[in-house]
Amino acid sequence: MKFPVIGVVGGGQLARMMAPEAVNLGFDLRILAEAPDVSAVSAVPRAPVGDYRDLDTLRRFADGVDVLTFDHEHVPNEHLRTLIGEGVNVQPRPEALIHAQDKLVMREAIARLGLPNPEWARVASVAELVAFGERVGWPVVLKTPRGGYDGKGVRVVDDAAAADRCADWFGSGDLLAEEKVPFARELSALVARTPSGEARAWPVVHTIQVDGVCDEVIAPAQGLDPSTAEAARSPALRIAAELGVTGVMAAELFETPGRGAGFVINELAMRPHNTGHWTMNGSVTSQFEQHLRAVLDLPLGDTSPLGHVSVMKNYLGGANLFLFAAFARALAAEPRAKVHAYGKSVRPGRKIGHVNVVGEPGEPADSVRARAERVAGIISGGPAQEPTHPSEGAL
Repeated sequence: MKFPVIGVVGGGQLARMMAPEAVNLGFDLRILAEAPDVSAVSAVPRAPVGDYRDLDTLRRFADGVDVLTFDHEHVPNEHLRTLIGEGVNVQPRPEALIHAQDKLVMREAIARLGLPNPEWARVASVAELVAFGERVGWPVVLKTPRGGYDGKGVRVVDDAAAADRCADWFGSGDLLAEEKVPFARELSALVARTPSGEARAWPVVHTIQVDGVCDEVIAPAQGLDPSTAEAARSPALRIAAELGVTGVMAAELFETPGRGAGFVINELAMRPHNTGHWTMNGSVTSQFEQHLRAVLDLPLGDTSPLGHVSVMKNYLGGANLFLFAAFARALAAEPRAKVHAYGKSVRPGRKIGHVNVVGEPGEPADSVRARAERVAGIISGGPAQEPTHPSEGAL
């Protein structure tokens, strides 16, 4: 019996972390890489380099795969429709993926489904942005509908004078203006769905952003009202079903106690997501295994947590340019930690790996956080910043 061939467009860390799960299940995972040195290349046997914006390149890559899926949402939608017309199995399909590619389309869909949106408007000029700000109250948030991620393509606009300084963003299409939501914390509802309609959700998690980049995830979100957790999980499953999502989808949320359902939807991602990295060690089924199962229309795995609390802590490029030099001290400092490195060169502020720690029975969440932060800090900052003996100052 032939095992399936899965093609992943994009060679970043998400594709890299699909590779071990594919090996475990016997699948042949192939990557269309942006460059020969991107994260996933060293993790798979076949990783041709090519431009995902070129239709012929996509055609060649898709030849012989059983399903085509993604590490990112930036593949031109019209190319995917052409491939489907030529018989390629694309998951998720372009009519679903467009809601993660275009924030204006996403906002319209959430409004159509009657789910919690912030106040928003399509704006085509500074005058329209000012009118929106005057209507909902300053400050407001201005976003490019396509291409933004990790804080890119986003501006906070404090007043009409600041709106005038956004003139350089207009002229190439409509932009998205949103109210600046007063929220208690950020949450994420992660779900997976198969083409035949089976769906499962993980617990709603608390995400902590620093400079627009996900820094830490606490799973499940501590102290979250059960009714709010269910109110967040159910709409995420409904979005996946109504929009025809396949694979993993993350709904990023703002928790808004006392307002409506207790949350509003911030953004959608239709692929494995940074807020789901905790599942690699903290859940029966990781988001990466689940994504592969889902796009192949296989039965989905159990999403139960393996501990009462898990913490994922990203580590970014910092003072330590030679990450492995810090591994001995980092691993000795916290033997229960699981370190995941993305195979990237170090640049200040670049996301280059993460640490997962699953709490021991009864351990407070703050203690689990401290252990994960300690390991990430050693790796990012380098071993010289730590005590001479690994046990000194251990938590």
